[in-house]
Amino acid sequence: MSFFHTTPSAATKTLRVLAHLLSYPDAELRAHLPELQAALHEEGALSPARLAELDALITRLSRRSPLEVEADHVELFDRGRGTALHLFEHVHGDSRDRGPAMVDLCQTYEAAGLFLAPGELPDHLTVVLQYASTQPPVQTRAFLAEIAHILQVIFSALLRREAAHACVLAALLDLAGEKAQAVTVPPEPELDETWAEPMAFDGCSTQGQARPGQPQPIQIVRAPVSHATRATPLTPGASA
Repeated sequence: MSFFHTTPSAATKTLRVLAHLLSYPDAELRAHLPELQAALHEEGALSPARLAELDALITRLSRRSPLEVEADHVELFDRGRGTALHLFEHVHGDSRDRGPAMVDLCQTYEAAGLFLAPGELPDHLTVVLQYASTQPPVQTRAFLAEIAHILQVIFSALLRREAAHACVLAALLDLAGEKAQAVTVPPEPELDETWAEPMAFDGCSTQGQARPGQPQPIQIVRAPVSHATRATPLTPGASA
C-alpha cells in the first residue's frame, strides 16, 4: 500500500509523514515507519537537525513494544487539553462556536474535492495536515502560519511533558516559517475536573464558552480548485 500520491505542494510527503507520526501507532503504521523515514529524507523539506530528531522518534516507535507505544499515545494525546490534537479544542473549547467552525472546515475540504472518512473529525491535526499537503506551496505555508499559534501551544505542552513527539510540532512550525519556542501553557486540570458535568442550568461545562485571552480563531486559506480535482479521503495512511 502506498502512503503517498503526487500533489502540488513542495512539502507534500513531509506533511503526510508528520500527520502519520501523530496518528495512532497501530500495527499498519509501525510497519510503514521505514517508508515514512525514507520519504522525509527524500523530500528534504526539513533541516538536517530536525530530520535527526524525527529519526530518533521513528526509532523509538519501532523499537518499543506495541503495547507501550499505543498506551503512550493515548496518554499523551487523549488525556489532556494542552496536548489535544483537535485544533478547535484550543480555540473554542466546548463553546457553541465549535459546531459551526467544524461545518465551515468540512466545506473547505469539500471545496478542494476532499472528503472525510467515517469517524474522522475535521479539526484533528492529522486531517488538517492531509488537507494542507494537497495545496500549492504558497497556500500551504500561509495555512500553517494561520494555525502556528495553536501549534506553538501544543509544542510547548509536549515539551513540558518531555514528549518525543514535540519534534513533530517543531517541524510543522519550521514549515510555517515560524520558530519553535516554548510559550506559557496553563497547568492541566485534573482529568476528573476536565470531564466534570456542569450543574443544571449553570451554563456550559467546566471549559465552556469563549474566555478572555483565548487564542484567535483559525482562518482557512482557500486555494483555487480545479474542476478536475478528484475526491480523495483524508484518512491518514489511505492509499491514493
